Amino acid sequence: MSILADPVTLAILIVAVILLGMAKGGLAGVGALATPLAALVLPPATAAALLLPILIVQDVVSVWAFRQTWDGWIIGWMLPGAAVGVAAGWYYAERVDEAQLMAALGAITLAFGLYRLWVERGGRIVAASQSPGWVGTLFGTAMGFVSQIAHAGGPPFQMWVTPRKLPHLTFIGTSAILFAIVNWMKVPAYLALGAFPHEVVVAALLLMPLAIVSTLLTVRWLKRMDPARFYVVIYALMVLLGAKLLWDGVHG
Repeated sequence: MSILADPVTLAILIVAVILLGMAKGGLAGVGALATPLAALVLPPATAAALLLPILIVQDVVSVWAFRQTWDGWIIGWMLPGAAVGVAAGWYYAERVDEAQLMAALGAITLAFGLYRLWVERGGRIVAASQSPGWVGTLFGTAMGFVSQIAHAGGPPFQMWVTPRKLPHLTFIGTSAILFAIVNWMKVPAYLALGAFPHEVVVAALLLMPLAIVSTLLTVRWLKRMDPARFYVVIYALMVLLGAKLLWDGVHG
């Protein structure tokens, strides 16, 4: 039976994919809600696997758009750590049951939401602006691990890179290229976990156009919406959803 045959599952996955599209359209951070949302109706590993091809296709657009504005020094330091983190996330996911994986997903989502709400209220980023490159490798490891499990590698990246006060386009371009590479790094791990059965691939392909359309629409909507208020709502939902998944996983 197709994953998309159930109306409730279809509706939730549509919302999750729209959030991914909005993130790529300029509302950075909201995409981290997609995997935990999809995990409400699918096993966590299946939810993450379904969204990965969509992310990779969206990365093509982002990398092309920002191919001339990126910082190779930051990518060079974070990428080795990200590879270690992806491998660690793969090792973890291969050895825990579904309940433990859901608890981990919930904990990551909860931590992400609380962190972002703290930042929105004026909280400081902890990484020093002139921290040495090896510190970026450590943050890269954290980024790779949470990205492998929940496609939520944004906070570790932001915590190390934001204090460096890069030009806006350079920040976006560096993020786009780094996460595009990391997303391809995750493919062998997902294949080894057997996370791409036929129905997952078909569902991802069917939902892919929706992600692209939502990206294009978000670019237009950004000129008329209040992103600050929207972010607060998204991050509050993230806290609630993370708490629910963590509760379900612990009592799994």
